[in-house]
Amino acid sequence: EKTIQKSNGDVFFDFGKDAFAQLQFHLDNEKEDSLIMEAGETMNNDNTVSKNQSGNIRYTKMKLGVKKGEQDYLVKWPVDKKRNSRNPIQMPDAIGEVFPFRYVSIHNFSGKFEKGFVKRKMVHYPFDDEAASFSSDNTILNQVWDLCKYSIKATSFTGFYVDGDRERLPYEADAVINQLSHYGSDAEYSMARRTMAYLIYHPTWPTEWSLQNVLLAWNDYMYTGDDAFLKEYYTELQKKILLPLAGTNGLISTRTDKQSLDFLQSIHILKDFDGKHGLKDNVDWPQNGNYQGEKEYYGETDGFVYTTYNAVINAYYYKNLVVMQKIAQVLRKSSDANMYAAKAKQVWNAYQQVFIDPVNGLVKDGDQTNHSSLHSNMFALLFGLVAEKNKKQVISYIKTRKMACSVYGAQFLLEALYENGEAQYAQDLLTDTTGRSWYNMIRIGSTITMEAWDKLYKPNLDWNHAWGSAPANIIVRKLMGIEPITPGFGIIRIKPQLGNLSYAKLHTTTIKGKVSLAYQKIEEESHWNILIPGASTANLYLPFHTGEKELLMDQKRMTINPESGWWVIKGVNAGSHLIVISKKTTN
Repeated sequence: EKTIQKSNGDVFFDFGKDAFAQLQFHLDNEKEDSLIMEAGETMNNDNTVSKNQSGNIRYTKMKLGVKKGEQDYLVKWPVDKKRNSRNPIQMPDAIGEVFPFRYVSIHNFSGKFEKGFVKRKMVHYPFDDEAASFSSDNTILNQVWDLCKYSIKATSFTGFYVDGDRERLPYEADAVINQLSHYGSDAEYSMARRTMAYLIYHPTWPTEWSLQNVLLAWNDYMYTGDDAFLKEYYTELQKKILLPLAGTNGLISTRTDKQSLDFLQSIHILKDFDGKHGLKDNVDWPQNGNYQGEKEYYGETDGFVYTTYNAVINAYYYKNLVVMQKIAQVLRKSSDANMYAAKAKQVWNAYQQVFIDPVNGLVKDGDQTNHSSLHSNMFALLFGLVAEKNKKQVISYIKTRKMACSVYGAQFLLEALYENGEAQYAQDLLTDTTGRSWYNMIRIGSTITMEAWDKLYKPNLDWNHAWGSAPANIIVRKLMGIEPITPGFGIIRIKPQLGNLSYAKLHTTTIKGKVSLAYQKIEEESHWNILIPGASTANLYLPFHTGEKELLMDQKRMTINPESGWWVIKGVNAGSHLIVISKKTTN
C-alpha cells in the first residue's frame, strides 16, 4: 500500500491491513551485513513501527543476516513459548509459522531497493471475497461491515476458529460468533464443523461456554440442511446441556457441589483443568477491568451479582433444552423430545419464580440479589424467558444500559433488540462512535476486530479477535433480515429492519446460492429488488410505513393488508423480483 525510503537507509512499509502472514525480502546488497527488521500491528506518527503498545498488540524486532549480492530471505518468526505452553492450534509444517502485522521497517539497508523487493504472504482459509457484500447510505455502518467481514478472513489462518494470536485456542463462545459471521461472509461450513468437533473434546472453563455447543450444532444444521453432525455427536451434545447440575427446582447451578469427577469427565473436563475445579460462571469477560465513564461498573458484566442460581446461565440452559427438543425431533427420538420439552417448561416456570422481580418485572441476576444487569435482561429477552406483560419494561431497561457489555455480549444484545422491534436503537449501537463501539476500533487503527472495545477496558487485549465481529452476521441476519426458516435455506425468511436507512444493498451466499436484497426510498415509494436462489422459496416481511396504500410485485398489484407493521408475502418463488410499495394508488 505504501513505502517510504528514508535518507538514513531505513525503509518503512505499510501493507494496508493487518494480516497473519509470512514475510519475504528480495535484496541486492552491496556487502555482507545484518539488517534490523521490525514488524508490528501499529505505527508511530513518524512512520516507524510502534513497540510501546501494552498487552498483546503484536510487535517484533529481529536481526536479519544478509549476504552480498541478490538473494531471497524468508523471515523466521520467533517462537512464542508462553502460547505454546497452553497447547495451542499449531500451524502445519507445510504452511509454516505466521505473525500478525501491518507495518514493517528495515534499518541499515545499504543496497539497491526496488518496488516488490518486500513481499507479504497472507495465510488464511480459502475465502471468497465476492460471496457477500453490503453497502448503505450510512458510511459508518459500511466501514463496520468491511472491518468485520475482513476479520473473518484474516483470523482463519489455523483452519479453526481461534481466539486471536495470544492463545490460538478455540473457545465455544468465540466460535458461535465466528460461525455466524463466517456464514454471512462466505458459504463455507467445513471450518465451523471442524471447530465444533474439536470443542466437544477440548472444552473451556466457562459454564455457558459448554451451553454454546448445542447452539453451534443447530446453526450448522439450519445453514447446511445436513444432520450428520447432529447424528454423530448427539450423545455428547446431551452431556453439554449440564443436566446433572439441575436442582429440585429444575434450574442448574455450579455452586451446589454437583460437579463430581464423573460429571466433569463426562463433558471432557478434568478436575484440575486449568488450575480450576470444573466449570465457572462467566456472564461476560472481563469480569473486572477499567472504568472509563461510559458505563456504570468496572468490567464487562454491568455489575452482575453472582449467586447460587445465575439468571444468565439458566437462560442459556433453557435455550439448550428448547433446541435439544428440536434436535431430538430431527433425529426422530420422540421420547427424548418429550423429555426436553417437559424440562424446558419446568425451567421456564422456575425462571419466572426465581429471577423475575415481582415489582418491576425486570430479570434479577440471581436467586439471592435484587440487582438487575443488562446481561440478565438481554439473554432472558432473547431466549424467550420474558413474559409478554414484562417486555416493555425489560426493553426500556436494556436501553438505559447502552453498551455495558463486551464485544461478545454485543452479539446477543443486538439480536435481542432486533427480535423485539428495536431496530433503530440496535442500528444506533452498530454505528456508535464512543469508545465502546466498532467505529472506535477503526478510529484507533485496527483493521481486524479487537478482543475488547479498547485497551482502556482490557489492557491486555489483542487486535485480531473474531469474537468482536458480530456485525458481520447481524447485518445479514437481522438488519437485512436474511435467515433460513427451514434447514439448508429451503425456505428463506427475508425481514429487513433498516431503521432510518434510505438505501441499503446486500448479497450473501447460502448453500442454495446467492440471496440479494436492495432497498431504495424514492420520494413516496419504497423499492425492493430481491433475488431468491433456485430450489428455495422466501417469506417476505417488508416494513409497512404509515400512509402506504399499495404493493406492486413484478408490476402486479397484490391484495395484501399489512399485519402488525409488515407487508407479508409468503411462498415467493426463486428468481428476481421487484416490489414497489407506494403511498399512491395506481389506476
